[in-house]
Amino acid sequence: MITVNSDGKIMIRRCLVTLRPFRIFIVGIGFFTLCFLMTSLGGQFSAKRLGDSPFTIRTEVMGALESRGVLRKMSDMLEMMVKRMDVLARLENGSDFRKGEEAHFPMDRFHPVVGLMERIQAIAQNVSDIAMKVDQILRNSLLNGKSTEGRRDQCEVPRDPNYPDCSGKVEWMRARWTSDPCYAFFGVDGTECSFLIYLSEVEWFCPVLPWRNQTIAAPSTKPPPRVQAAFQRDFSYLLELIGSGKESLIFMKKRIRHLATQWLQASHKLEQKLDGKQRDQKQILIHIGFLTEESGDVFSPRVLKGGPLGEMVQWADILAVLFILGHTLKITVSLKELQSNLSVPPGRGNCPLTVPLPFDLIYTDYHGLQQMKQHMGLSFKKYRCRVRVIDTFGTEPAYNHEEYATLHGYRTNWGYWNLNPKQFMTMFPHTPDNSFMGFVSEELNETEKQSIKSNKANNMAVVYGKEASIWKLQGKEKFLTILNKYMEIHGTVYYETQRPPEVPAFVKNHGLLPQHEFQQLLRKAKLFIGFGFPYEGPAPLEAIANGCVFLQAHFNPPHSSLNHEFFRGKPTSREVSSQHPYAEEFIGVPHVWTVDYNNSEEFEAAIKAIMRTKVDPYLPYEYTSEGMLERIHAYIQYQDFCSTAALPDKSNGNTMQSSASPLRLQPNSTHLAWSHNSSSSSSSSSLPAWPPINSMQVWVSDAGQACTSACQQHGLVCEPEFFKFINKKEVFQQLSIACDSTESEMNHLYPAVAENVRECYLQKEPLLFSCAGCSTKYQRLCPCRDYRKGQVALCRDCL
Repeated sequence: MITVNSDGKIMIRRCLVTLRPFRIFIVGIGFFTLCFLMTSLGGQFSAKRLGDSPFTIRTEVMGALESRGVLRKMSDMLEMMVKRMDVLARLENGSDFRKGEEAHFPMDRFHPVVGLMERIQAIAQNVSDIAMKVDQILRNSLLNGKSTEGRRDQCEVPRDPNYPDCSGKVEWMRARWTSDPCYAFFGVDGTECSFLIYLSEVEWFCPVLPWRNQTIAAPSTKPPPRVQAAFQRDFSYLLELIGSGKESLIFMKKRIRHLATQWLQASHKLEQKLDGKQRDQKQILIHIGFLTEESGDVFSPRVLKGGPLGEMVQWADILAVLFILGHTLKITVSLKELQSNLSVPPGRGNCPLTVPLPFDLIYTDYHGLQQMKQHMGLSFKKYRCRVRVIDTFGTEPAYNHEEYATLHGYRTNWGYWNLNPKQFMTMFPHTPDNSFMGFVSEELNETEKQSIKSNKANNMAVVYGKEASIWKLQGKEKFLTILNKYMEIHGTVYYETQRPPEVPAFVKNHGLLPQHEFQQLLRKAKLFIGFGFPYEGPAPLEAIANGCVFLQAHFNPPHSSLNHEFFRGKPTSREVSSQHPYAEEFIGVPHVWTVDYNNSEEFEAAIKAIMRTKVDPYLPYEYTSEGMLERIHAYIQYQDFCSTAALPDKSNGNTMQSSASPLRLQPNSTHLAWSHNSSSSSSSSSLPAWPPINSMQVWVSDAGQACTSACQQHGLVCEPEFFKFINKKEVFQQLSIACDSTESEMNHLYPAVAENVRECYLQKEPLLFSCAGCSTKYQRLCPCRDYRKGQVALCRDCL
């Protein structure tokens, strides 16, 4: 066994005690060196972060010039410390060890000390190497900085014919770049090159500068992988997404819970109907603009006071449909949430979004549309084809086209968006130029229907109108007195402390009822009577679905923006002939009676006839949960307003212009129809059009008749998507219309013919293709299509 004497133990103990604090010191030196290097070199990379100016590199690099001298001093200090430790070790060895016992002391006991010395020397060498590398980096950075500075000083506005607006945009930036902080956010600092970099890499008005990385502005060509949508039936996640804090949101969540069972049943039916058909899952943003504080949110405070609920009913159903169909949703009801989800840069909204729009579709309303335009900058124009606008009363093409509306007196506070008119989605299918979104009514099973029929009170009427202002209608006492002779009249008018004075004493007022109690009242009543307002709400359909007869006033003359304050300023010229035109035209007698309230005899005769008539609960298929799911599924899968491939060539025409046109004049020589046996039928049917083009028929309207009514007259519906296929001279020839001249102009009534002067007109602007509109001067070419029974929005082959 090897032994060590007491002096040797003392020496080792001294050495270890001496070196322990030194180890700590060396570790500290190393940590300080690392931190110093990170701080000194951080400026090399900091300018690459999003939002930092690309022109700050030189300043940060210049601030690191002193680091070389500091690193060299640290290296010299470490080398001096190593030398002194070596001297101390030799002195300690010479004085404390006896020569005779050196052979008995194992030298490997000193290896830790020797190893530490080697580590210190290695650290010193590394610091020296790092100093040399930093010196090299700084030299290269200075050279690059001088080169970049030289280029920046030499930037000139390019004269590129592919970018005609570049010079004008640079002039604007020189004068106005400080008007919005978003420009500084993207690196604009007032220099000429910063303007050009912004206008080429953030916006797209100038070519990318040659000395810039060409991949910066290059968009990604590879689309993200598509995920297949699967039906979702657990509403708890949707209810969590909707949130709370507003009475309107609470109302929507209650409605979704109440209708959950029928939604689930409808989803199973649609899933079976689709039979495993693949569906792309969409990323969808729902921004309910009218509920934001910035728009005033006038609806939420009135939910509990009898205010209009139609918009919230529709939005609740839209949320349910999009969720059930399996799409990924984001729901916002505040401007701050909207900005966050869109990645809006800080500032006043003049700059594009900081990242590409992550949503395939955006559902919003007119308020939300205005907010998006205000905060998305140029990105709004780029991405507006993805927007779907929930629009109760519809927007006609003449009001939608900004230039045309301004020139011809159609401009209103709600129009001029230059969208495809089909991007506007209405509550009822009254405007074929728009898409019909709709809503759902509560559905009854057979047991409930039989119970309603057996418990109906034949002499009970409920008045349509929860706000006292609706009861201020002049002349109401006259027809209510007649009604009171035959029926007990019930009201559901909101009040806080005392009965509203507008409600006659003989009316039994229940106050504002919860939805389920209101449904029970309708199930007992025989008649649901409207006073002429509100227009086109969901309540009449709910009443008819619960076995009521709906009685409404006929308007003579029809109400429109020309003669009625309510419609003034709305982007439509539609004439409303009754309180609920859909109920009048699509349902009708015996469920719906439309009479002149000013004619006492006609009114009383209608009451007597209604009391003799027995009706079953009725709900049109398009207002069932299955009908709405089916319709919105088709829209999401087939409507594409971002693709321009479907537009025909205006100069040379397309397949439809060839001598082998698939349109054939029918035997009665009144209209054109699709010929399924045509040799060109198969090639034309592959045209990128939805609805499928083989559902099209072409009719000529009477003078002064709109295409909407011309198609309806023949049991069809006008389809604006087909205008582009008939907007050509050959179609006039096929219909044997003689044209002495053919002009192409911007007019929402074209294509048309002025037969008295034999002049034919083609449409110059595709956004002005319009089913609505008429003039006694013109007969219009009208593209019509068939439709599914109970589902007017879809043709027979549209699924």
